Amino acid sequence: QVQLVESGGGSVQPGGSLRLSCAASGRIFGIYDMGWYRQAPGKEREWVAAITSDKVTNYADSVKGRFTISRDNNKNTAYLQMNSLKPEDTAVYYCNAVRGSNYVPIFSWGQGTQVTVSS
Repeated sequence: QVQLVESGGGSVQPGGSLRLSCAASGRIFGIYDMGWYRQAPGKEREWVAAITSDKVTNYADSVKGRFTISRDNNKNTAYLQMNSLKPEDTAVYYCNAVRGSNYVPIFSWGQGTQVTVSS
């Protein structure tokens, strides 16, 4: 089992930026594909971005061109750089190891980190 701790959320104005971090326990972090998800109030959790173990990335259309996912296997950490933030990006953001083309989450969810975009 891998434990995941998200951090870096906060409140920003539209057009602002945030960088989220996902710290994973365990020495096998590097073998997993990693994904970021988000859940807005009253909505289902949705996939946002993914990065494979060899750093190939993919993004949901809603964030493509604005968000960048990355990872540092030496630090067991994945990141989500979020630029040009919009009010509709407001949500709790979660990370998880994922598998398959549908990015099915593997481990239990962490506590997430709140992102609020508002003027």
